[in-house]
Amino acid sequence: MRHGENHKIQHLGWLRAAVLGANDGIISTASLMMGIAAAQTSAHAVLLVGVAGLVAGSLSMAAGEYVSVRSQADTEAADIARETHELATQPDAELRELTEIYVARGLDRELAHQVAVKLTAHDALATHARDELGIIEFLQARPLQAALTSAATFAVGALIPVLVVLLVAEKNMLIAIGVSSLVSLAFLGGLASKVGGANLIKGAWRVCLWGAIAMGLTAVVGNLFGVQV
Repeated sequence: MRHGENHKIQHLGWLRAAVLGANDGIISTASLMMGIAAAQTSAHAVLLVGVAGLVAGSLSMAAGEYVSVRSQADTEAADIARETHELATQPDAELRELTEIYVARGLDRELAHQVAVKLTAHDALATHARDELGIIEFLQARPLQAALTSAATFAVGALIPVLVVLLVAEKNMLIAIGVSSLVSLAFLGGLASKVGGANLIKGAWRVCLWGAIAMGLTAVVGNLFGVQV
């Protein structure tokens, strides 16, 4: 029977974008809403800020992720193009380079050369992309996927404090936003840690800590500079 493995790093591409988007959606939107709520404004004003934050944040996350990951993808493509040219024009030099890589990893020179020859004959470009450039297929940059994932997860995260304002009484609004956001952050941090194979408690605690700091400081600012709207 073939031995199958499912490594956690295979989830890294979409997991990073999803966690970043949802975290930012909850923390930034909840912080904005708590700052406005602490300024003694109406529930309508808090809701308006939340919806505006959701829309603006989703678009900002999508644009930021796309530009960032697109730059990475462009760099990878340029390196692949250069490697393709070198393999076509300097095959012997590229074979020696590959051999030295395997020698550095612990193989004796004769075996390293044999491995380099075999892998070059199988798929020279893929071998150099992986072992020389460090470009691995399931970790390659995917700009559109990252942009859409970040935008969608930001919107889902931001929707939590927005729904809270719609569902609770105005006098309980500030506490409800804070508590629901921290619970959501704990769940998200724990879930991300579980999917990534990390410690669940540490993941939840880490996200909650920074979320609490952000929301707390924003609420203080809103309270200090608040005006009646």
